Amino acid sequence: MDGKSEERSTPIVWDGPIIAAMPVFNEEESLQVLFDELKHDFENNQSIEVIFINDGSSDGSQKLIEKEIANHSTWKLINLYRNYGKSVALQSGIDIASGELIATLDADLQDDPKELINLVRELKNDDVIVGWKKNRLDPLEKRIASRVFNFFIKIFSGLKIKDSNSGIKVLKREVAKSLNLYGGRHRYIPLLAHQKSFHVKEVAVNHRERKFGISKYGAERYKHGFFDFLTILFLGKYMDRPLHFFGMIGFLSILFGIAAEIYVLYLKYILLHSFQQHIAMIIFGSLLIITGVQLFTFGLIGEIIVNKNHKTKNFIKEVIE
Repeated sequence: MDGKSEERSTPIVWDGPIIAAMPVFNEEESLQVLFDELKHDFENNQSIEVIFINDGSSDGSQKLIEKEIANHSTWKLINLYRNYGKSVALQSGIDIASGELIATLDADLQDDPKELINLVRELKNDDVIVGWKKNRLDPLEKRIASRVFNFFIKIFSGLKIKDSNSGIKVLKREVAKSLNLYGGRHRYIPLLAHQKSFHVKEVAVNHRERKFGISKYGAERYKHGFFDFLTILFLGKYMDRPLHFFGMIGFLSILFGIAAEIYVLYLKYILLHSFQQHIAMIIFGSLLIITGVQLFTFGLIGEIIVNKNHKTKNFIKEVIE
């Protein structure tokens, strides 16, 4: 047996099962190769359980998986009603996962399954390990878009990783269970964990060229990804402090409104203009003040709601006696 095979077959030292959640959408061409790799890489690691999430595939993916899992007691299949997208598929896998560690892995074979073993070994005092595709073998436009997105994540969140949207990750159970994935939020799992003060680490992994099928994502994912990013930043920063957001905008609106009215008074009593000459400015200033008061009120109502919810939440991690 060569060194590479020995590395693949070395058992993972971890207390408890490791669940690998794997979304599948029309991957019929690659599944058999994926099965072979999973069996080869994990043959001596019975602590690894695999959950395939069939995200409404219209090809033969479901039948292939059903046939294969009949031979593996630690493999499962979730069939969704229709194609909901990767976030819902991952969330569905996380919801039924019972392991101490929960991993994510794409089924298109660009991620190397054996890297999960390496990521688990790197998980020491960290909560999330992200596989960084250091030598990424994707088209140029995807590499550029990824760098732009990761640059903005670093600038606006302080999370210094190079591949937030990597499909291969390992998360501790408490991290995975704290996520609420929908829309395109799967792209920002490390950011979501970072916002909850979990420690995120990045490790270089092997990345491979796509040999089967085509990417399921079009150009619209960049637009959706941008708005998802803004939503996550907003909710992460102001979800528990709505007055800080609405109050700040409201205060500025009131300030500019008052400034507009003072300017009209200056024109009236210093330059001796009539109010009729600046009626539009008077109305504009009044609207700014009214809008500011409304926004400030929204912020106060939000604070009341958040305060009530905080009283009903359980923030205690454990009690040691």
